[in-house]
Amino acid sequence: MKINIVGPGNMGRAIATRALAGGHGVCVVHPDPDPARTLAEELKQRFPDSQSDWAASVEPADITVLALWYDAALQIARSAGAALAGQVLVDICNPIDVSTMDGRVTPPDSSAAEEIQRIVGTEVKVVKAFNTTFASLLTAGEGHNFPLDVLIAGDDSAAKDKVADLVLSGAMRPLDVGPLRRARELEAMGFLHIAIQQPLQLNWHSSIKILH
Repeated sequence: MKINIVGPGNMGRAIATRALAGGHGVCVVHPDPDPARTLAEELKQRFPDSQSDWAASVEPADITVLALWYDAALQIARSAGAALAGQVLVDICNPIDVSTMDGRVTPPDSSAAEEIQRIVGTEVKVVKAFNTTFASLLTAGEGHNFPLDVLIAGDDSAAKDKVADLVLSGAMRPLDVGPLRRARELEAMGFLHIAIQQPLQLNWHSSIKILH
């Protein structure tokens, strides 16, 4: 598959690493060419036999990942809606109030993923995933000798299957947790996971694991 990674930050780098490790092609998307080109070249050096490129705007792809903070993800949803038509759009963000880092900014009866779905319309299949995984472990694809669990929510089963294939190919375990409205609980879980890092001295090296 071809995977657009919108955002050249830590999470964008980590998800791109998993995608390339799984044999997929990656295009790093950012309006500023310097960070996008830099990450694409870094990935090409690490995976010389894989396809990694960069672009200033969203191009046709099998999956587009919004590896962005909530406000930036909303901006891309508004500006690139037409370009995203027919694609699977993965929202990874935790919509935290960045001014206080205490609480979420989405309406109580919604989620970041649902707000993005509302903006882009039904031609785009929004899936929530990766918001409960941290970049440090995601880069490696495992934590403490366990494969990472990637919790997935969405209303379109075929779209979730594509994301699950991406997760599996990167040596992780996809877990379908239900419809897109389950993103509300995933984002609450993501916020709690972030909030406990300092008091529990986890240093961003913890993961959420379902054992059964």
